Amino acid sequence: MISEKQLTFVCPLCAHNEIQFNLHCVDYSLTHDTFDIYTCKNCNFHFTYPVPSKSGIIPYYDFPDYISHTDAKEGWLNKIYHLVRKHTLSQKTNWIQSLFPGQKGSLLDVGAGTGSFASAMEKKGWKVTALEPDAGTREKAFAINHINLLPTDIMFDLPENAYDVITLWHVLEHVHDLSEYMEAFNALLKPNGRLIIAVPNHTSFDAGFYKKYWAAYDVPRHLYHFSPNSMHLLCKQFQLTINQYKPMWFDSFYVSLLSEKYKKTGLFGILRAGTIGLISNIAALFNHKKASSIIYEIKKS
Repeated sequence: MISEKQLTFVCPLCAHNEIQFNLHCVDYSLTHDTFDIYTCKNCNFHFTYPVPSKSGIIPYYDFPDYISHTDAKEGWLNKIYHLVRKHTLSQKTNWIQSLFPGQKGSLLDVGAGTGSFASAMEKKGWKVTALEPDAGTREKAFAINHINLLPTDIMFDLPENAYDVITLWHVLEHVHDLSEYMEAFNALLKPNGRLIIAVPNHTSFDAGFYKKYWAAYDVPRHLYHFSPNSMHLLCKQFQLTINQYKPMWFDSFYVSLLSEKYKKTGLFGILRAGTIGLISNIAALFNHKKASSIIYEIKKS
């Protein structure tokens, strides 16, 4: 562990340098390398350290089970993922359409993976621009969903005030240049546009229960670990306002199952994951800010 006296970095959210150690976490998905979660004493933002460079992090995505890049269906967890995704895809597209009744607008999907959501919005009649950094995944998107994805870098060359909706489904926690991305989103959105960000919530019940085994820490692929408060502070910096917090109900179960897998708890763990996921969702019923993962509907202030 790096002592606080040795730390030379600042908080990625508020730029303060009062940083404290929080957790040791392991990359259980691939390398079993150890990374730490640090917390800013000023704003309570959580983030991973050390952060691999943009080129250095690429190997951490290179494994068959990274489902958003591969669409893998082998194994019972992946089968569950696909069943849930089919259901939630319909929910997502219908909800976004409900924000713009009678309108077929323009949508920018950042970090599109294999393009399932972008393709579904195209089928609803929306004009869709979809971005994905990984070339191999872009090829899979065309093969699987018959949609052309573009490299993420072109986002900074897109016209301003051009999009009714910008979506990031479990993407913002992965980007290196957090401020640069948020500035771009603000510029790209139309005056009445919506920024839709879905990220895990480290203040959820399941996160508190599993601690360092919580699968949604997913170090080092997840560089940042958001809470409703830190998302509010981030949006405020860029003249954005959170309109709505929507729980992602299935995430608590899926993340709990993965967490139990990391703990190697066997059949007992599978049963306990259902209980932990249910408790987490019951807490979120009474307070949506307690959900395992949250969809933030955000507008320009």
